[in-house]
Amino acid sequence: MTQSGFDPTVPDENNPETRPFWQAAREGRFLLRRCRHCARTHWYPRDVCPHCFQPGTVWEEASGRGTIHSFTIFRAAGAPEVLALIELHEGPRMLCTVLADDIEGLTIGQPVSVAFRAAPVGPPIPVFRPDSTGERLAD
Repeated sequence: MTQSGFDPTVPDENNPETRPFWQAAREGRFLLRRCRHCARTHWYPRDVCPHCFQPGTVWEEASGRGTIHSFTIFRAAGAPEVLALIELHEGPRMLCTVLADDIEGLTIGQPVSVAFRAAPVGPPIPVFRPDSTGERLAD
C-alpha cells in the first residue's frame, strides 16, 4: 500500500469502467466488453473500443473458455506460479494466472476455463484452470 492509500494489487471496484466486471466476478460470472460499432470484444475493459476507437461498448456474459497462447513458469521464492496469455473463445487475449496440479504438463493450445480465486481484499480475481472438455487449438 502506498502513502496515498492506493494498492495496485487490489482491483479498483470504484472505477466506473470496470465496476460491472468486479461485481460479476463476485457472482462467479465472467464479462467482456463488445463494441457496438465493430462488434469486436476486447480486454481490458474500457468504454472506447481499442479496435475502431469508437465510444460506446457494452458488457456481455463471456464463455470463460480459452486456450493457452503462451506461458511462463515463475520459480522464485515459494511455490512456482504460471503466468499465461490466454486466447479467449471470444477473441481477445488476457494475461492471467493458470492454476494446475501439473504445471509441467501445460502446453500451448491447451484448453482452459476461468475460475475465480478469493483475494485477501476486494473481489475475487479471475484465474484459469486446464479444461479437458474444451477444444484444442492446432499446434
